Amino acid sequence: MLILIPLITLHSSLQHECIHGHPFVSQQLNDALIVMPVGLLVPYFRFKETHIKHHQNASISDPFEDPESAYQDLETWEKRSGWVQAVFEFNNTLFGRMLIGPALSSIGFAISEIINGNQKIILTWGVHYVMSVLVVMVIYTFSDMPVWAYLVCSYFAYSLLMVRTFLEHQAHESMRARTVIVEDKGFFSFLFLNNNLHVVHHAYPTVSWYKLPGVFKKNRQRFLEMNRGYSFKSYSEIFKRFTFSKKEPVAYPFTPKRPKAIIAKLPVNARAKTSAKIANVN
Repeated sequence: MLILIPLITLHSSLQHECIHGHPFVSQQLNDALIVMPVGLLVPYFRFKETHIKHHQNASISDPFEDPESAYQDLETWEKRSGWVQAVFEFNNTLFGRMLIGPALSSIGFAISEIINGNQKIILTWGVHYVMSVLVVMVIYTFSDMPVWAYLVCSYFAYSLLMVRTFLEHQAHESMRARTVIVEDKGFFSFLFLNNNLHVVHHAYPTVSWYKLPGVFKKNRQRFLEMNRGYSFKSYSEIFKRFTFSKKEPVAYPFTPKRPKAIIAKLPVNARAKTSAKIANVN
């Protein structure tokens, strides 16, 4: 289990590379190489679509525009009950993110997709569950590992992945300062395929993982100036600072750019208020 957990995490990192056009020129080959849900929790093609949108989006970290944002809209946050807020506050520490983050993230994502998704999205989830059952059946048939142990590995592999996603983006007035640099060269940098150099990846999303350190080394000062010094020396530093401490508030500190479709569903008074806020921000 101790070997399998990081291997499943590494598989997620490989999925990320395939989304960005590696190792083959043909995207169909890349997809076919990595499509099986080894980690069970998230459909590859839904991850692919939302991640591409995340890169194309100019408002990184905005809870309405960025599908990978961990922030919540202030109005939504204030309406939540105290115990729900306490759960999300705990989830906003690194220990909480690793312990309950995979459950909150995967269940919340699935519910949102089913409620708001179209027929194609729901079909994608259906195919994902069928393939997940096939993976579990292979484990049950050909492996000495109990199925429950594999399920535990899948969960905690996602926990390891949360170490990277926990702070790779922050809310900041400057868009350039929203993406992190973690100058780690050890276990986690390999596990995440150098995606700890996240600002480099966002600047050059088609550059393969093994070239990112070289690009960063040649332009280190420029990247640090670009992201206003949002950087850490290692993941050890991150664990020391945030294991039991919150990095930021759960509620998004700026007025989010609500999509027009969401504004249209608001009551008339709230709609006018929201439109005025957006006009002031813009």
